[in-house]
Amino acid sequence: MKLIIDNAIPFIKGEAEKLGETVYKCGADITATDVRDADVLIVRTRTRCDRALLEGSKVRLVVTATIGFDHIDTAWLAEAGIRWTNCPGCNAASVGQYVACCLLRLQQEKMLEVRNLTIGVVGVGHVGTEVVAAVERLGCSVLLCDPFRAEAGEEGFVELKTIAEQADVVTFHTPLTTDGPYPTHHLANADFFSACRAKQPLVINAARGGVVDEQALLAAIEHKHVKGAIIDTWEHEPQIDQRLLEKAIFATPHIAGYSADGKTNGTRMSLQAVADFFGLDIAFNILPPALPDDYRCLRATKTLRSVSGQYGAKEVSDAFRATSWQLSATQRVLVLSHKREVASHLFIACNLAPFRHILVTFNTFK
Repeated sequence: MKLIIDNAIPFIKGEAEKLGETVYKCGADITATDVRDADVLIVRTRTRCDRALLEGSKVRLVVTATIGFDHIDTAWLAEAGIRWTNCPGCNAASVGQYVACCLLRLQQEKMLEVRNLTIGVVGVGHVGTEVVAAVERLGCSVLLCDPFRAEAGEEGFVELKTIAEQADVVTFHTPLTTDGPYPTHHLANADFFSACRAKQPLVINAARGGVVDEQALLAAIEHKHVKGAIIDTWEHEPQIDQRLLEKAIFATPHIAGYSADGKTNGTRMSLQAVADFFGLDIAFNILPPALPDDYRCLRATKTLRSVSGQYGAKEVSDAFRATSWQLSATQRVLVLSHKREVASHLFIACNLAPFRHILVTFNTFK
């Protein structure tokens, strides 16, 4: 068996070799020539898996080590007889922590009182379920919107309009889809934000950029139909809308689920999917890295740097994702380092000029 693997998938080297011959390449550089004689392709979101890449190849299985799969042309793969799978829920706990951390930080800044908030959760799959658990632990009540689950006869779900009219915070956790009975592209559109006028909720997007119509969101912020926005996923990444960046309360570079446990889960699930597909009985030993002895005392100076007016988030641990997006020096930025079981959250407000509004959040353990 030959596997072509994105070389940025963590913890996979040494384990994937149990399955067969492995070739590691930068995900953005994988070509049709590379996959022509491969049996399996293991990728992340930077590899577009479609006819142009796979037609005429031997590939029988495509695995993405991510929850999202909008980079996979699922219709064409089905037509071509190529199986595909993703890793649903691999980083769900981390996204739950992200939402909770954002709310707690806003409480710390006296922008809201977390207890007794009504949180509208749009999309209650693996991730949304973890978000519900996280905010309920903080004393919040929830409104749930998931038309697929409601259609299946489950109780306790409301319409999106109800959430717009009644929630103090609206947080999105859906995949990005453009077809089917309930497409999510621009789910939060001008009509949605118009319905928000009375309650003026805080809006969080940690789903996919296109789930929120960012131009409609900017207008809603301008007209005070919403209190503000926390944005982790952006339309047209990495060419993000600079106006929304300036308006966001917290802006993060698609790292809500970027965690050590999420990485290990995704890698393990990917390799297990290959083994299951080919009927192989193989055990994979993939664990998160050990915590550094001094991680409770990590200093902000280890995590932040300024280079030619850019903000870069250096890796605090293997759970950190580096970024070099152009950010305003005075922009509030939230950077989260997620790990396994969380006992509490340690908030460190940085006073390093010129990054006076940057917040670094670490999870602390028992």
